[in-house]
Amino acid sequence: MTEPPTGRRERKKAATRQAIADAALHLFLERGYDAVSIRDIAEAADVSTTTVFKHFTGKEALVFDQEESVDAQLVAAVRRRDAGHSVLDALRQHVLDTWLPIAAHPQREEFNRLVDSTPALRAYAERMWIRHTDTLGAAIADELGVEHGNLACATLARFALEVPVLVQGQRDHRAAIEEVFDILANGWRPPGRPTSV
Repeated sequence: MTEPPTGRRERKKAATRQAIADAALHLFLERGYDAVSIRDIAEAADVSTTTVFKHFTGKEALVFDQEESVDAQLVAAVRRRDAGHSVLDALRQHVLDTWLPIAAHPQREEFNRLVDSTPALRAYAERMWIRHTDTLGAAIADELGVEHGNLACATLARFALEVPVLVQGQRDHRAAIEEVFDILANGWRPPGRPTSV
Protein backbone atom coordinates (compact mmCIF):
# COMPACT_ATOMS: atom_id res chain seq x y z
CA MET A 1 0.00 0.00 0.00
CA THR A 2 1.38 3.39 -0.97
CA GLU A 3 1.22 6.51 1.12
CA PRO A 4 -1.00 9.37 -0.04
CA PRO A 5 0.77 11.99 -2.16
CA THR A 6 0.36 14.63 0.56
CA GLY A 7 2.51 12.48 2.87
CA ARG A 8 5.26 12.28 0.27
CA ARG A 9 4.92 15.95 -0.55
CA GLU A 10 5.21 16.97 3.10
CA ARG A 11 8.22 14.69 3.59
CA LYS A 12 9.89 16.16 0.51
CA LYS A 13 9.25 19.71 1.74
CA ALA A 14 10.66 18.83 5.17
CA ALA A 15 13.73 17.22 3.57
CA THR A 16 14.32 20.29 1.39
CA ARG A 17 13.94 22.59 4.38
CA GLN A 18 16.42 20.51 6.39
CA ALA A 19 18.91 20.42 3.50
CA ILE A 20 18.77 24.21 3.23
CA ALA A 21 19.21 24.68 6.99
CA ASP A 22 22.10 22.19 7.10
CA ALA A 23 23.85 23.89 4.15
CA ALA A 24 23.38 27.29 5.76
CA LEU A 25 24.75 26.24 9.13
CA HIS A 26 27.76 24.56 7.50
CA LEU A 27 28.55 27.73 5.52
CA PHE A 28 27.97 30.04 8.50
CA LEU A 29 30.29 28.00 10.71
CA GLU A 30 32.91 27.76 7.96
CA ARG A 31 32.91 31.36 6.67
CA GLY A 32 31.07 33.40 9.26
CA TYR A 33 27.48 34.60 9.13
CA ASP A 34 28.08 37.92 7.37
CA ALA A 35 30.26 36.36 4.64
CA VAL A 36 27.49 34.04 3.41
CA SER A 37 24.70 35.13 1.08
CA ILE A 38 21.32 33.55 0.42
CA ARG A 39 22.63 32.73 -3.07
CA ASP A 40 25.58 30.85 -1.50
CA ILE A 41 23.17 28.85 0.63
CA ALA A 42 20.88 28.08 -2.30
CA GLU A 43 23.83 26.84 -4.37
CA ALA A 44 25.13 24.68 -1.53
CA ALA A 45 21.67 23.14 -1.01
CA ASP A 46 21.14 22.80 -4.80
CA VAL A 47 17.93 24.85 -4.79
CA SER A 48 16.89 28.26 -6.07
CA THR A 49 16.94 31.38 -3.91
CA THR A 50 13.15 31.44 -4.33
CA THR A 51 12.99 27.99 -2.72
CA VAL A 52 15.09 29.22 0.21
CA PHE A 53 12.61 32.07 0.80
CA LYS A 54 9.64 29.68 0.52
CA HIS A 55 11.00 27.88 3.58
CA PHE A 56 12.69 30.68 5.55
CA THR A 57 11.94 34.35 6.12
CA GLY A 58 15.61 35.38 6.07
CA LYS A 59 19.16 34.52 7.05
CA GLU A 60 18.51 34.60 10.80
CA ALA A 61 15.68 32.08 10.45
CA LEU A 62 18.13 29.73 8.71
CA VAL A 63 20.26 29.61 11.83
CA PHE A 64 17.29 29.05 14.13
CA ASP A 65 15.47 26.67 11.81
CA GLN A 66 13.75 24.74 14.62
CA GLU A 67 12.47 27.82 16.48
CA GLU A 68 9.12 27.96 14.71
CA SER A 69 8.01 24.73 16.35
CA VAL A 70 9.20 25.70 19.85
CA ASP A 71 6.08 27.70 20.73
CA ALA A 72 3.84 24.76 19.83
CA GLN A 73 6.03 22.36 21.83
CA LEU A 74 5.92 24.60 24.91
CA VAL A 75 2.15 24.92 24.77
CA ALA A 76 1.79 21.16 24.25
CA ALA A 77 4.07 20.45 27.23
CA VAL A 78 1.75 22.46 29.47
CA ARG A 79 -1.62 21.45 28.02
CA ARG A 80 -0.91 17.77 27.36
CA ARG A 81 0.88 16.96 30.57
CA ASP A 82 0.12 13.67 32.28
CA ALA A 83 -2.68 13.53 34.81
CA GLY A 84 -1.46 14.42 38.26
CA HIS A 85 1.56 16.35 36.93
CA SER A 86 1.84 20.04 37.71
CA VAL A 87 2.76 22.65 35.15
CA LEU A 88 6.18 22.83 36.78
CA ASP A 89 6.62 19.03 36.48
CA ALA A 90 5.69 19.25 32.80
CA LEU A 91 8.17 22.05 32.14
CA ARG A 92 10.93 20.16 33.97
CA GLN A 93 10.32 17.10 31.79
CA HIS A 94 10.13 19.21 28.64
CA VAL A 95 13.51 20.82 29.33
CA LEU A 96 15.06 17.42 30.10
CA ASP A 97 13.62 15.87 26.94
CA THR A 98 14.38 18.70 24.52
CA TRP A 99 17.47 20.48 25.78
CA LEU A 100 19.70 17.59 26.90
CA PRO A 101 20.04 16.24 23.32
CA ILE A 102 20.81 19.75 22.05
CA ALA A 103 23.44 20.27 24.75
CA ALA A 104 25.12 17.00 23.76
CA HIS A 105 25.28 17.88 20.04
CA PRO A 106 28.91 18.01 18.82
CA GLN A 107 28.39 21.37 17.07
CA ARG A 108 26.73 23.07 20.04
CA GLU A 109 29.78 25.08 21.11
CA GLU A 110 30.47 26.22 17.53
CA PHE A 111 26.83 27.23 17.18
CA ASN A 112 26.93 29.23 20.44
CA ARG A 113 30.09 31.03 19.30
CA LEU A 114 28.46 31.87 15.96
CA VAL A 115 25.41 33.38 17.66
CA ASP A 116 27.40 35.18 20.37
CA SER A 117 29.76 36.74 17.81
CA THR A 118 27.04 37.94 15.41
CA PRO A 119 24.94 40.93 16.55
CA ALA A 120 22.09 40.15 14.12
CA LEU A 121 21.84 36.60 15.44
CA ARG A 122 21.99 37.69 19.08
CA ALA A 123 19.16 40.16 18.44
CA TYR A 124 17.09 37.53 16.61
CA ALA A 125 17.64 35.02 19.41
CA GLU A 126 16.48 37.61 21.95
CA ARG A 127 13.30 38.31 19.96
CA MET A 128 12.57 34.58 19.73
CA TRP A 129 13.22 34.16 23.47
CA ILE A 130 10.75 36.96 24.31
CA ARG A 131 8.16 35.43 22.00
CA HIS A 132 8.55 32.01 23.62
CA THR A 133 8.28 33.57 27.07
CA ASP A 134 5.03 35.33 26.13
CA THR A 135 3.58 32.17 24.57
CA LEU A 136 4.51 29.97 27.53
CA GLY A 137 3.28 32.52 30.07
CA ALA A 138 -0.08 32.69 28.28
CA ALA A 139 -0.38 28.88 28.16
CA ILE A 140 0.36 28.64 31.90
CA ALA A 141 -2.20 31.37 32.63
CA ASP A 142 -4.81 29.54 30.54
CA GLU A 143 -4.17 26.31 32.43
CA LEU A 144 -4.58 28.07 35.78
CA GLY A 145 -7.58 30.11 34.69
CA VAL A 146 -5.99 33.51 35.25
CA GLU A 147 -5.46 36.55 33.03
CA HIS A 148 -2.64 36.63 30.50
CA GLY A 149 0.18 38.74 31.86
CA ASN A 150 -0.23 37.30 35.35
CA LEU A 151 3.10 37.96 37.07
CA ALA A 152 3.45 34.49 38.62
CA CYS A 153 2.80 32.80 35.26
CA ALA A 154 5.15 35.14 33.39
CA THR A 155 7.85 34.59 36.02
CA LEU A 156 7.60 30.80 35.79
CA ALA A 157 7.72 30.98 31.99
CA ARG A 158 10.78 33.21 32.04
CA PHE A 159 12.72 31.10 34.52
CA ALA A 160 11.78 27.80 32.87
CA LEU A 161 13.09 29.09 29.53
CA GLU A 162 16.23 30.40 31.23
CA VAL A 163 17.16 26.98 32.65
CA PRO A 164 19.31 25.91 29.64
CA VAL A 165 21.36 29.11 29.88
CA LEU A 166 21.83 28.68 33.62
CA VAL A 167 23.02 25.07 33.40
CA GLN A 168 25.08 25.00 30.21
CA GLY A 169 28.37 25.50 32.06
CA GLN A 170 27.70 22.71 34.56
CA ARG A 171 29.36 19.28 34.30
CA ASP A 172 26.18 17.29 34.86
CA HIS A 173 23.44 18.96 32.85
CA ARG A 174 20.67 16.64 34.04
CA ALA A 175 21.50 17.16 37.72
CA ALA A 176 21.74 20.92 37.18
CA ILE A 177 18.33 21.05 35.48
CA GLU A 178 16.82 19.08 38.34
CA GLU A 179 18.41 21.43 40.87
CA VAL A 180 17.07 24.56 39.19
CA PHE A 181 13.56 23.12 38.97
CA ASP A 182 13.81 22.06 42.61
CA ILE A 183 14.57 25.69 43.47
CA LEU A 184 11.55 26.80 41.42
CA ALA A 185 9.38 24.22 43.19
CA ASN A 186 10.62 24.66 46.75
CA GLY A 187 12.08 28.15 46.91
CA TRP A 188 15.67 29.31 47.20
CA ARG A 189 17.79 28.49 50.20
CA PRO A 190 21.30 29.78 50.85
CA PRO A 191 23.86 27.17 49.70
CA GLY A 192 25.52 25.16 52.44
CA ARG A 193 22.85 25.75 55.05
CA PRO A 194 20.92 22.75 56.29
CA THR A 195 17.17 22.93 55.95
CA SER A 196 15.35 23.40 59.22
CA VAL A 197 13.34 20.47 60.53
